Amino acid sequence: MVRIRLRRVGRKKAPVYRLVVADSRSPRDGKFIEIIGQYSPRQSDVGLNIKVDRALYWLSVGAQPSDTARSLLRKAGVMKTRHEQMLARKLDGSAVPLTEKAEEAPVAAADAVPVVEDRADEDASPEE
Repeated sequence: MVRIRLRRVGRKKAPVYRLVVADSRSPRDGKFIEIIGQYSPRQSDVGLNIKVDRALYWLSVGAQPSDTARSLLRKAGVMKTRHEQMLARKLDGSAVPLTEKAEEAPVAAADAVPVVEDRADEDASPEE
């Protein structure tokens, strides 16, 4: 499984973390696939840099973020963007391709609805 997680770099007592995409079996500071960001917890305002397009790509192909990585992605707005993209796909119907039969089905279903007639007039005046 592919994970999005933190990799520690930097010197002693001054941590800097890289947000990496790695195989879940590789060690924390070991082999990775791609660097998609950097996090410096000692710098509060400019301590987070993430390549949003690459993060969205890896999330779309099934990479699972760790708890801390998910928190950082949420802080950067990546998770919100991903949610909006998925919601837009569902609302637009682009996830389900339209065919000619699918376009005709609502029209046919509307015609097939039985119309209930008001029979109160027939019961009031018998025709016998």
